[in-house]
Amino acid sequence: MDRQTWLDQRRVAVLVSYDQGAATYDEDGYPAQTQHDWVARLLRACPPGATILDAPCGTGQYFPMVAAAGHRVLGADQSAGMLAQARARGIAIALDQVRLQDLPYDGEFDAIVTIDAMEHIPPEDWRLVLANLHRAARPGGFLYLTVEEVAEPVIEDAFAALTQRGLPAVRGEVIDGDVGGYHYYPGRDQVTAWLQAAGLHILDEGFQQEDDWGYRHFLVQRARPSQ
Repeated sequence: MDRQTWLDQRRVAVLVSYDQGAATYDEDGYPAQTQHDWVARLLRACPPGATILDAPCGTGQYFPMVAAAGHRVLGADQSAGMLAQARARGIAIALDQVRLQDLPYDGEFDAIVTIDAMEHIPPEDWRLVLANLHRAARPGGFLYLTVEEVAEPVIEDAFAALTQRGLPAVRGEVIDGDVGGYHYYPGRDQVTAWLQAAGLHILDEGFQQEDDWGYRHFLVQRARPSQ
């Protein structure tokens, strides 16, 4: 099997998993308080009446925070099931069914929220996704994104198992039974290099440990044109 065919299969599996789990997604008690804290910080940095892009928005669980802060939110997600749940909230000014790889926006948003998404982006698409997020933000606009991390032994064991099966995986990819079975963990150094190459200045970052995995949080900013 060639790599692109394999990645296409994994993408479909991830999408099906989200569609099937959309109705009960918010019942998952996974820890999200730190994400809420970073979103609140992002919203405070925005000008009054800002327009926020939540991509992927999932069920729209952060929509109420945006509205309560006096801002408007547009949601984008590739999952029709997730968008149906988000639509039921009646908060977003618009909802678009689109992948991060295909975001069409151009300088429309004061800030962007990208939570629980980048772990499903293969290495070939990271530069494209970051370029799309950069383009979607207004000059000087902010982006908050999360990046999952796992222990090195998990990455090494997964790579060895996948290559032994003859699958065209690269180091950092992990296939398990969760959310379609595809995660990619590039590591902090690679992520920061990609962010900088995309013209996204890192304002702050943090790390939240969760058992044998964790979240890295990045608050970044699109550069303003030089005066």
